[in-house]
Amino acid sequence: MKTYLEIQVPLRYNASWFQELRVACRNIDVRWQIAYHHITMAFVDETPENIDLRPLLEKQLKTFSAPTLTFDKLDVFTAKSGMHIINLTATDVPQSFLSLIEIIRSDMKAAGCVVDSWFRLHVTLGRVKDPHIHLATIQELTQSVSLPAFSLILEDVDYRVFRGRTMYEIKLNSI
Repeated sequence: MKTYLEIQVPLRYNASWFQELRVACRNIDVRWQIAYHHITMAFVDETPENIDLRPLLEKQLKTFSAPTLTFDKLDVFTAKSGMHIINLTATDVPQSFLSLIEIIRSDMKAAGCVVDSWFRLHVTLGRVKDPHIHLATIQELTQSVSLPAFSLILEDVDYRVFRGRTMYEIKLNSI
């Protein structure tokens, strides 16, 4: 079963920088993410049937304080599928948050899960599936957008079946 652990990022689709980004990309076919913005902390390609990851997650998350991330960069990368991912990211990520992600991913692997993908902190804003659109073209468009740095407290974590139900959720402690 494919599952993933996400931390929700409360973005506003009507934020001025997001509107400016959509205008900048108006001449290419982008499938914009309208809601449910998140950072995928771990994507599990395969989970053994007899393993319940909820206690593992509870152990790591119940005492972890909600991180504050300052988002300050628009970026684009090409996924394994060949699709280009327009995304929001942070250039300075708290080490405690990165360590938490690595511990959880390591614990999942130790429990027999297949976690093949590497971690790349990003919030998907849009997807470009047209293989004729070059990465550099999209990067140039995103660099034309004025993105003011802004900080968000990330409190809500969900463990979900891929394209399915939520199996575990927790609100991280706010300081």
